[in-house]
Amino acid sequence: MSRVGKKPIPIPDKIKITYKDRIITVQGEKGTLTRTVHPIVDIKIEDGNLTVMIDGYDRKTRAFQGLTRALVANMVTGVSKGFERGLEINGIGYRVELKGKTLVLNLGYSHSINFDLPEGIAAKVEKTAITLSGIDKELLGHTAASIRRLRPPEPYKGKGIKYAEEYIQKKAGKTGASAG
Repeated sequence: MSRVGKKPIPIPDKIKITYKDRIITVQGEKGTLTRTVHPIVDIKIEDGNLTVMIDGYDRKTRAFQGLTRALVANMVTGVSKGFERGLEINGIGYRVELKGKTLVLNLGYSHSINFDLPEGIAAKVEKTAITLSGIDKELLGHTAASIRRLRPPEPYKGKGIKYAEEYIQKKAGKTGASAG
């Protein structure tokens, strides 16, 4: 049984959390995040800690307790420190450049791809590396996955877009020997 949901979330001094009508709002130095809380769980704020409370102890209720605790902890971390996700582009002639809030990607297709960054996500480009940053971890991960999906890494030459920490297991190609 997971005990993640029972752990209290310490609230830093510069973070302001409000909870009313099943909506939690977290305000910090970097911005504001809002989320609707599932009716199974309830949130209690006291003594500089936030605790996720539940009524029953069945499997589904405990799962929602852990999920809610993780989501709220990510909101607190996001508005205080922020999140970053790195992507690498591998391939001959594969390039990326940033024009305003649009990434222009040349990925070996006959055309370039313009990817508009969503509101709240910023990008830095250095040669073949993209660093995405933002306060919403869920939106950041979705944006990184959408960019990776434009040209996923292939296992034979390793060409494509991959996460910075991802390792691509290379496969051996055909040997070219005739079977005659």
